[in-house]
Amino acid sequence: MMKGMESELKDLNSKAAKSNANNTVRDDRPLLKSDSASSTTSTTTTTATTAAELEELEKKFAAYVRRDVYGTLGRGELAAKEKLFLGFALVTLLPIRVILAAIVLVVYYVICRVCTLFLSPNREDEQEDYAHMGGWRRNVIVRCGKALSRVMLFVFGFYWIPESTTSINQEDKPQPEKTERPGVIISNHVSYLDILYHMSSSFPSFVAKRSVAKLPLVGLISKCLGCIYVQRESKSSDFKGVSAVVTERIREAHQNESAPLMMLFPEGTTTNGDFLLPFKTGGFLAKAPVLPVILKYHYQRFSPAWDSISGVRHVIFLLCQFVNNMEAIQLPLYYPSQQEMDDPKLYADNVRRLMATEGNLTLSDIGLAEKRVYHAALNGNNSLPSVLHQKDD
Repeated sequence: MMKGMESELKDLNSKAAKSNANNTVRDDRPLLKSDSASSTTSTTTTTATTAAELEELEKKFAAYVRRDVYGTLGRGELAAKEKLFLGFALVTLLPIRVILAAIVLVVYYVICRVCTLFLSPNREDEQEDYAHMGGWRRNVIVRCGKALSRVMLFVFGFYWIPESTTSINQEDKPQPEKTERPGVIISNHVSYLDILYHMSSSFPSFVAKRSVAKLPLVGLISKCLGCIYVQRESKSSDFKGVSAVVTERIREAHQNESAPLMMLFPEGTTTNGDFLLPFKTGGFLAKAPVLPVILKYHYQRFSPAWDSISGVRHVIFLLCQFVNNMEAIQLPLYYPSQQEMDDPKLYADNVRRLMATEGNLTLSDIGLAEKRVYHAALNGNNSLPSVLHQKDD
């Protein structure tokens, strides 16, 4: 739904790595091309070299590597049986699901349009939303939003979604006498489908690309969700302004039962679901307790993770898979210690380690910059400096 992530897959230009103080010579060879330019080099040798380079890339960028039958970029060679199944689904299951999904989207848009009639949106700090409307209007928007988000997941093949909670001993921290309300939900990020699940579960506000507000149908829905809009391509101080808005919203949600919860994906991008990237600290600046949620996607054929595959190809393959599986694990409310309140980075790191342990996820130190480099390499962009031996700044 939120298309802010689309820019991650389209932006294939990474920053050139800076030379270090020792003037280390960089390896500027193409990432997926053989060094040999000789026409006499055998096909076998070239293939072996390319395979070796690809294997090295996959080790370095393991958090973004696809492991399903559709292969890297979703362009792997399929078995005859898989091709037959895919062809059948393309002409039967795909059009049915597209029509049903469109109907659900239009129905909810109409509901949002009716509920916002004769109302002006809240406008503050270049934000525009209907998140703080009250009464029957808000009640209808939230209840219908939760129900129709779950219907949309059902249409996409998520017929049942197991949900579980875990208990964690936090006796080393001072606990409040009564359970407080979290200010923000913290979740790992695997796919755009994560958004639909959280909408069906708690209907929180998200951070979205500013252009989302202008999209047909989705724009109004995002305003009813109370999305906070950012301009990701901006090099200005926009981030600081957005960070302040997010912090204020989190504090308000923690203190006010009627305020919408915030939902953040602190990794900043999607992975293949087996890793947990470093957390950004924006969601932890408010010093409020957070609710960690772990989403896991189980598959045999096509992985619902949105990692190194294009958006269009991902949607098509997803809709052609009859059954898709998702699992949600909710951890107990995490109350920060005084030390964590004073150090947001420590707070974020501790929550991240807890989620990795409880979700059986591997910690990775790469991020969005490396993801762009990996995508560029897979798409044959040979103008990039090699990152096989050094990390992008």
